[in-house]
Amino acid sequence: MMTKVGHLPEETSSFVGRRAELTRLHTALTTRRMTTLIGPGGVGKTRLALRAARAAADRYADGAWWADLSPLYDDRLLLPTVSDAVGLADHTLRMPVEALCEWLGDKQLLLVLDSAEHLRAPCSHLLAEILTTSPALTVLVTSRQPLGTRGEHVVEVPPLPVDGAPDALQLFADRLRATDPRAGLDAPGDEAAAAAICRRLEGIPLAIELAAAGIGRHSVAQLAARIGTRFDARGVTVGVPGAYGSSGAAGLPGGPGASPAPGTSRLDLLAHETVWPRRHRTLRTAIGWSHELCSPLERLLWARLTPLRTDFDATVAREVCAGGPLTPDEVDRALQGLVAQSVVQRDGDRYRMLDTLREYGRMWLTELGEARAAADRHARSFLGLARRAHEGWTGPDQVSWYHKVADTHLDLCAALEHLLAHDVGGAQEMAGRVGFFWACCGHLAEARNYARRALDAGPVEGPHRTRLHWVLGVAALLQSDFATAEKYGALCTAAALDDRDDEGMLGATYLTGITRLMTGEPEAALEATGRVLRMTEGVPVDSGHRLRCRLVIVFALTALGRFAESEAAATALRRACERGGEFWTRSYADYQLALIALLQGRPEASAAHARAMLAGKHRLRDRFGIALGLDLLAAAIAAQGAGAQAARVYGTGHAYWRMVGHPQRGTPELGPVRERCELQARAAVGDEAYQRAFERGQSDNAEVGLAAALRTELQL
Repeated sequence: MMTKVGHLPEETSSFVGRRAELTRLHTALTTRRMTTLIGPGGVGKTRLALRAARAAADRYADGAWWADLSPLYDDRLLLPTVSDAVGLADHTLRMPVEALCEWLGDKQLLLVLDSAEHLRAPCSHLLAEILTTSPALTVLVTSRQPLGTRGEHVVEVPPLPVDGAPDALQLFADRLRATDPRAGLDAPGDEAAAAAICRRLEGIPLAIELAAAGIGRHSVAQLAARIGTRFDARGVTVGVPGAYGSSGAAGLPGGPGASPAPGTSRLDLLAHETVWPRRHRTLRTAIGWSHELCSPLERLLWARLTPLRTDFDATVAREVCAGGPLTPDEVDRALQGLVAQSVVQRDGDRYRMLDTLREYGRMWLTELGEARAAADRHARSFLGLARRAHEGWTGPDQVSWYHKVADTHLDLCAALEHLLAHDVGGAQEMAGRVGFFWACCGHLAEARNYARRALDAGPVEGPHRTRLHWVLGVAALLQSDFATAEKYGALCTAAALDDRDDEGMLGATYLTGITRLMTGEPEAALEATGRVLRMTEGVPVDSGHRLRCRLVIVFALTALGRFAESEAAATALRRACERGGEFWTRSYADYQLALIALLQGRPEASAAHARAMLAGKHRLRDRFGIALGLDLLAAAIAAQGAGAQAARVYGTGHAYWRMVGHPQRGTPELGPVRERCELQARAAVGDEAYQRAFERGQSDNAEVGLAAALRTELQL
């Protein structure tokens, strides 16, 4: 379940049974504000929650939104993860929980938090806050135990019935056919053998799916016999594995009924006699049996994949897991073996491991004594990604790198945490290289936090120091913290001069130039930026910082009313960006061309440039840029007399401004343009029609509103 449809993951396999549970859940979601689905790992809580959320989504004006908490190893990224899940990319200096509460305050939506058991106390505290401040919010949680939040309604998810109902057998047959479309239960005795397997596995869906995946190496009858023998074994415990050989028995350290030791895994904790003991022992045994069916190298790969927090591709698997007997080619072969065993899920060229199976692999990684080495490889891999993304920022793959950095956010954070503890120099390099991406993605708090921690972790000199100061300044600038932005601009300048670093000087100049523009000093921005551009002519023309400095020149000329010069500079800048495949700066060149055309009384040309800007920002998922572009497009449409359409676009822009937590922003000269837009639109259609259209744009799904804004036909 990796592909997103709307705000929910896509169901990529059949859904079987659960009619009674869906009925109970429908009632709970209708009558309760918070419902928690509880049950052991592998019992089907996530699939049930997803199916119920999809069925209920249309009842919520703002839809259903999904947050997967399974990759979070602690609560530091809980708030950013939930904020991302509900579409908030806050650009303010507020406390994150305050911004989230305000964003959800007037929303009528269903929020699903999946796999919350390891964050019970933080989740309970967060939900208590947002349920208090968001009266129309409904929350559905999946967890192995209740959260203990006041007002929580608990629904236990049982295994699938194995007697008197076909559900478990149907699941087995479906997964069998998913593995091999020609497979079935047609041979004599197959159906009875499959039913016996389901009974042995007590109807636990994950255990049944793992069993069905093993059918390629056995007949159904053979599989039933092997599982019967395996599950009849008494006193199952874990043996310490050999180098990369048999896993020993299937359970976890300690016999049945042993008291869980501090720091044990969730699998171990829930094996205790007091918490779903039979079911969980069955799942543990099923996972262990599946582990034994794997080849030694498949088992080793299973363990080494566990540091990954997010979906991954084969290249990342090779980088993180190759070493010793696992050559890169063996990683590819073992990965396909794990897919065939249903240990790893595949969606196109992306892979993912279920949290329950990741825990089992993590246990073996520790038993093998490889936990530190695996974390080192993981950190090196994502430091490499940060380097390549930084180098590729202005090239033809800019959009692809932007998305990779956004989509691997949790892995990048995990890598940075490890580097801060074990390789300070690597952490300082990584925080500097990835910080601008994070600032553009809306992860401003994380960008500032990691840059600050990297600076505090130890001495740093050269380009890494300049980049860290630059990241802190840009993040502060985007949060309207202009005094801090000015401070770090000065530090950047001093460091670049000290290091004789022309690229660093251009970066510092961009930061100080934009800060001066935002504080109403375009003349100073123009003079200083022009001087530094002349001083650094040896830096390639397609350098990211050089392109951004040219953008400062365009903004300053526009602010000074020198429209002919500004238009020529913006056109030349846009062509330079287009040649290199650069979208971020190019979209702001389009923005300036739109503003210039509007100020010169050419609204049709302005609208065309604004739409080009919006198309670029949409590709980059830059909500701040989209908000700016929608305001300008609304003004251009209003200037053409289409008042209702302008009001709707303006309303959609307001929705995007709320997503970044800001009132409308932009350079000072944009304020009068917005005011004129509203007056023109109201005059064209009247206050009542204007307000109706504005509210429609504000309440539209953001993607729907943006698509409507990008249509070129006018509604006069």
